[in-house]
Amino acid sequence: MSLGDDTGRTRTRLPEGSGDPYGGARRNGRSSSRSLVTVVGVVVLLIAAIAFANRGGGDSDGEEGADSPKAAATAPSGEKPVSAGAAGIPAGFAHDRQGAESAAANYAVALGSAEMFNPARRHEVVQALADPGSLDKLQSGFDADYSADFLQAIGLDADGKAPEGSTFVSRTLPVGTKVTDYSDNAATVEVWCNGLFGLTGEKSTAPVTSSWFTVITKLTWSSDDWKILETSQKTGPTPVPGDNPVSGSEEISKAVQEFGGFTYAR
Repeated sequence: MSLGDDTGRTRTRLPEGSGDPYGGARRNGRSSSRSLVTVVGVVVLLIAAIAFANRGGGDSDGEEGADSPKAAATAPSGEKPVSAGAAGIPAGFAHDRQGAESAAANYAVALGSAEMFNPARRHEVVQALADPGSLDKLQSGFDADYSADFLQAIGLDADGKAPEGSTFVSRTLPVGTKVTDYSDNAATVEVWCNGLFGLTGEKSTAPVTSSWFTVITKLTWSSDDWKILETSQKTGPTPVPGDNPVSGSEEISKAVQEFGGFTYAR
């Protein structure tokens, strides 16, 4: 994903400097002592987690019910997922801060998906998410971004399809949400995300890479749901990469085909 211009939208872009094909992207493993320390640390955390889970088992008479949200701002609420709306995107979010956060997270997933690279599907997605007053501006902006020249530059045809033998990957994975401004009919929500983007295939010069970014979405309450007024993006926060060895093209392609993306977040 990359920061959009002043038209108030975001789109996925091919990461810069990703010229190495698969096979040359593997990272050397770190020292065994570092790995041992990591394993010991994980074991300690697991022991602590088990002890915490078993603590206070007789405190069932507290005021909070089993389905009550906990203190953490981003803890799961226990509310039932919303139903699918237009274009198969979740809709009918609650008219409150939590509903705005859920909407922003799900909209980030939709706008960062591979479907945005297909013109017809992109129009359906944007129409389902945008406030009617912002629809034309958002739609024309996205159409300009996903031009035929841009698609060709990242190895896709005019319909957003990958070459034969390759799989195109574009997924946005929300990590957390934060409300920075809220009123009864308007909200600004930041969604911290991890993204996957690239082409699988032994001949690909743009292998699937991961990135970290934050999507900032301005929402308005319209037609009994949260709708997008504008959206932008900034880089990070970005954690230090772990010790996992990089997977080959075939493994990544298989994973993308076998592991379906989520349709509801929060």
